[in-house]
Amino acid sequence: MSGPTIVTFGCRLNAYESEVMRAHAGAGAAGCETVIVNTCAVTAEAERQARQAIRRLRRERPDARIVVTGCAAQVHPELFAGMPEVDQVLGNADKMRPEVFAKPPAGRIVVTDIMQVRETAGHLVSGFEGRARAFVEVQQGCDHRCTFCIIPFGRGPNRSVPMGHIAEQVRTLVSQGFGEVVLTGVDITAYGGDLPGRPNLGQLVRRLLAQVPELRRLRLSSIDPVEVDGDLLRAIAEDERLMPHFHMSVQAGDDLVLKRMKRRHSRADVLTLARRLRELRGDVALGADIIAGFPTEDEGMFLRSLDLVDEAGFTHLHVFPFSPRPGTPAARMPQVPGDVVRDRAARLRAKGEAAMAVFLRSRLGRTVSVLIEQEGRGHSEHYLPVRLAGAAADGTLVSARAVAVEGAGLVAEEAA
Repeated sequence: MSGPTIVTFGCRLNAYESEVMRAHAGAGAAGCETVIVNTCAVTAEAERQARQAIRRLRRERPDARIVVTGCAAQVHPELFAGMPEVDQVLGNADKMRPEVFAKPPAGRIVVTDIMQVRETAGHLVSGFEGRARAFVEVQQGCDHRCTFCIIPFGRGPNRSVPMGHIAEQVRTLVSQGFGEVVLTGVDITAYGGDLPGRPNLGQLVRRLLAQVPELRRLRLSSIDPVEVDGDLLRAIAEDERLMPHFHMSVQAGDDLVLKRMKRRHSRADVLTLARRLRELRGDVALGADIIAGFPTEDEGMFLRSLDLVDEAGFTHLHVFPFSPRPGTPAARMPQVPGDVVRDRAARLRAKGEAAMAVFLRSRLGRTVSVLIEQEGRGHSEHYLPVRLAGAAADGTLVSARAVAVEGAGLVAEEAA
């Protein structure tokens, strides 16, 4: 029997954890087919999509054992346990324990109190199915309490993986031919605060680049504008193997909205970091998460977020229409009407698409470094989708000239 089917929603950390579960679950429990749904709780829509997928999976696989886990399952276990399609609900800490899959525990709900978890194991993942890029978990959880976010209650407190475990993981993946490693977590710029000596993310990055010289590309997931340390800035300036694409957790461009979100940065902080990154690496691509229609946001506040896209030079925009999460302070604040939220999200997305179109055109005629992932397609150093006009083996790193824009990506021809 083949391994379990895993359906993953949400972030790169979930993608990593799905591979850990794939290794743990093996051929499934008690000889039956196992389907694992790894959920996300970042928005109400993400939870709705997970429930929809669970119902579809049960129709398609009536005899399978369906296990639901992830952040939505951690926060709302009773909701998923109440679905007749679900056989068991696992919490976020529980899904990482191999014994849970070797000998499934009794009970419909197996969810540990995530707020009491204090360690994160350095799970060694042997590979990622069909990918040239691999994710490595460097930390878990979050100690901050942004007023809109339920994730700390799904992930627990900040806890970091020791550097030695991370280096071992990266060496293993590189030895298997992975051309790029992405450091991921819930709040990766908080890395190390709970470890002896309190190492920071920059120290981790510099150590990986020094100790794994055969690593061709290292990429970061999302960074917090106020947690970027001096060691990380030095790594950005000194080593081109650290990819020049940095995605910031910005959320808003108006200082009053940021304060009501309980973010720790200001608009000026974002602009300062964007300027500093360009000083260190002139050819960087910057991205941002931005929430549209946060409670109390008026048109003027929204325009400050819209303008920030141009002022900071963001090209990779992730737009989230505000969705109240029960149990968060923002859910109790005066809400922006739904049609206004949708309109603002659409305007932000249009702004991001226009910025991306300009950035794509600026690449034409230039050489791009493409990690081929599948069927001649991959991503450049700036995380731009690229289709190679020619054959190349999966996992290879190709130097090619961008010759055309195709949708939201590039077409490139390999240099002779």
